[in-house]
Amino acid sequence: MALVGLGVTGGIGAYKAVEVARLLQKRGHDVRAVMTRSARRFVGPVTFEAITRHPVISSQFAPGLNPSIEHIDLASTMALLVVAPATANAIGKFANGIADDFLSSLYLATRAPVLMAPAMNTNMWNHPAVRENLARLAARGVHFVEPGEGYLACGWIGKGRLAEPEAVVEAAERVLQPGTTLAGRRVVVSAGPTVEDIDPVRFIANRSSGRMGFAIAEEARARGALVTLVAGPTPVEPPAVDDLVRTRSAREMREAVIARAADADVVVMAAAVADFAPRAVSAGKIEKAAAGDGPLTLILDRTPDVLAELGAARTGKRPVLVGFAAQTGDPVPAARRKLEAKQIDLVVANDVSAPGAGFDVDTNRVTLVGRGEPEPLPLMAKREVARLLLDRVEQLLAAGTAAAISR
Repeated sequence: MALVGLGVTGGIGAYKAVEVARLLQKRGHDVRAVMTRSARRFVGPVTFEAITRHPVISSQFAPGLNPSIEHIDLASTMALLVVAPATANAIGKFANGIADDFLSSLYLATRAPVLMAPAMNTNMWNHPAVRENLARLAARGVHFVEPGEGYLACGWIGKGRLAEPEAVVEAAERVLQPGTTLAGRRVVVSAGPTVEDIDPVRFIANRSSGRMGFAIAEEARARGALVTLVAGPTPVEPPAVDDLVRTRSAREMREAVIARAADADVVVMAAAVADFAPRAVSAGKIEKAAAGDGPLTLILDRTPDVLAELGAARTGKRPVLVGFAAQTGDPVPAARRKLEAKQIDLVVANDVSAPGAGFDVDTNRVTLVGRGEPEPLPLMAKREVARLLLDRVEQLLAAGTAAAISR
């Protein structure tokens, strides 16, 4: 079905890569193994050659390479690059553009999607340098299979062991065959901040970059949905969607979302909408002298609560409504209140004061709060958060459809 490059790096999990190769072949894929020098200390190249029925590629300078330059030739023809295990060293090379062996050169040369299955010691996995490299790669579109937890080869117990081969291959299939689980569904996503003007010079805003909402929109479109993205002012480039609507203020965002929600199957309000806006916007710049030596008083009015309006107007289970609760401290109590008060289906709650989980970063640590028990998620790339969130949304859509059929 597809030509898959399998990068194997130097970790004890390299033995599992043999099973990854076999399972990919069982799915009908042609596999070319690429081994680093360290990987060959754990598993012999002959093993992969026997499984894949291709010579193992391990050096840019091996004699007899074809004149087309092998790493360029493979980079141009493969449909996916899978790296399993992906050591901290390999992740660092990919993140920083270092190309000192065949595998790292292959990564820079290919335009095929990349899937990495990290495996390392628990402390290495949690090290800020590794987390930053993972976030950087995720922002470039690299896919990941989360490592498992348990007894590690070093004798520690914790997170870091290579995911099971079946999980790696399932993830590879999802990348090779983009999902159609939301095909025909209309999804509206809001993202980014709102800006509330005070005068032509000054405004009130917040630190939202829109990255979380953009990740959700991108994931929804990858699943076949027709996506409308309502984006506040942000310098971050939005993903490709079916309908991009640029807004500035909370009122503009409300008008854009409400106008499109009637035909939507899902509305995800990931935007950080201002709760208050100046009652009056000055036509000219407010001069310092206007306040004399005293303070300047601004009167702020509440902005429209878009999500509450959608929840109150909804009949039945359509559209599925998802809100966000950005808090400082434990976000779950506020998320529960929001869930009930706004009559919505799911709240994504996070503590924006936690490292790596606030605004303008590529990672997040959230808790999904619905009608059942809260589901806390570990720190991960925002695209991975988007994937798990939309898995829950699909469950809600399926439950709503089943309820409608039973009536």
